[in-house]
Amino acid sequence: MTSPIPTLSLVDTDPAELAVDAIVIGVHSVNGDAADGDGGTLLLASGAESIVAAFDGRLTGTLALLGATGAPGEVTKLATLGTITAPVVAAVGLGPEPTGAAPPPETLRRAGGAAIRALAGAGTVALSLPLPDDEDAPAALRAVSEGALLGAYRFSGYKTKPQPGRRAPVGAVVVHVPDAAEAAAEAEVTRAEVVARAVAQTRDWVNTPPNELRPPEFADAVADAGRKAGLDVEVLDEEALREGGYGGILAVGLGSSAPPRMVRLSYTPETFDKRVALVGKGITFDTGGFSIKPAQGMWEMKSDMAGAAAVTAVMLAVAALKPSVAVTAYVPMAENMASATAYRPGDVVTMRNGKRVEVLNTDAEGRMILGDAMARACEDACDYLFETSTLTGGQVVALGKRVAGVMGTPELCDRVKAAGDQVGEPAWPMPLPEDVRKGMDSEVADISQVNAGMDRAGHMLQGGVFLREFVADDVPWAHIDIAGPSYHSGEPTGYWAKGGTGVPVRTLLALIDDIATAG
Repeated sequence: MTSPIPTLSLVDTDPAELAVDAIVIGVHSVNGDAADGDGGTLLLASGAESIVAAFDGRLTGTLALLGATGAPGEVTKLATLGTITAPVVAAVGLGPEPTGAAPPPETLRRAGGAAIRALAGAGTVALSLPLPDDEDAPAALRAVSEGALLGAYRFSGYKTKPQPGRRAPVGAVVVHVPDAAEAAAEAEVTRAEVVARAVAQTRDWVNTPPNELRPPEFADAVADAGRKAGLDVEVLDEEALREGGYGGILAVGLGSSAPPRMVRLSYTPETFDKRVALVGKGITFDTGGFSIKPAQGMWEMKSDMAGAAAVTAVMLAVAALKPSVAVTAYVPMAENMASATAYRPGDVVTMRNGKRVEVLNTDAEGRMILGDAMARACEDACDYLFETSTLTGGQVVALGKRVAGVMGTPELCDRVKAAGDQVGEPAWPMPLPEDVRKGMDSEVADISQVNAGMDRAGHMLQGGVFLREFVADDVPWAHIDIAGPSYHSGEPTGYWAKGGTGVPVRTLLALIDDIATAG
């Protein structure tokens, strides 16, 4: 069951008169002496004018005394004591005042998330943050709305007793806009709610303990959610996988008592020009198999199905948003365990497309199940193929924990980067060098699963080079490695909670929108 998100609505009433539990305003940092004349070292952002007036010019000075600096994401709360209708005003930092424009959407998105999380325990919170009145207005409103809803996310967990002092997430969010009845603004609210539910569902699946989400259970959950959303659903169990020649999925699943699955979810509008295929890695837990991982941090391998969770949640959002493009997701699932029946280094596996793979590292299992799913996606015909997975530790080494690595058709990789920049899920295109492919030549099969000499140089690129073998020559494709960005092990920040992040749900939805519009 998806963790609840707050209700979201628009209002154009004077912010100082809103009957809410708290109101959020923006504050910019100012270098040197204050420029607003009320003795503070801060500058209130647009949207707070009536509240500033109600405080008779004392608001920024008071916030500064409370320690506010205007740093991005910083939240300072102040009791209003009847000065305005809301009993609490929360000032969220937006950084330096932008020159001639509103703050970037990602700044607003993170500010909304930080403020709503800091106001846990409040029933209804209003956001009166700066929104431009030009062509950038929809993007800004979308950012504020998404950030607020995602900032309220909290995984319910498995504690048997209530935690003392833990306050309930905000239940309702109200966003102040110039015209609450404007159709474009209402459309942004509708979309934000759909997208936030998809991200929350992804986070919930990623955060679920691996003993409760083994391949058969995960497949059932995905299939049930797909059917409820009105999608066409096909589930391949181990017998169907064997009959279909899905050797990679079967090989990885050999070591587990919970057999592998693949779920296919399809959305087909009445009219469309393009077909998009989505593939997501669904390793519900990854021990590494016989190439076993170190114990430290292995528990986080419950998140090795983040790609599968993301593409499934994207399909649920697609069913609600109804874009004019056909979309099909292929979700291979397996549990990578070490046992008497597990696949071994040295095995040769025949994949769905007939290619034979020499296994050298059983911990490189994700590419095995993905190769089968990508081959099937190409068989079914598609104009674009997007695959996402927690594929390599090399992605984290190369790009860190916030920036995904993208490999594949160069033009499509550029589109992925543009979409990621748009929604705040950064990605960086990486090459697929021929010398990396040469290093994966096998003496006994068509390709080695990793470098034949076990050289880890270009480790992230090896994953992309391998996956390229399972994409039809005429299909533009992109592999999005989210090993770092899909899971946040630190303290909550911006609109990210601790645990699953939901990356790259919003990127994929932006790409689908772009394809539906531009082809």
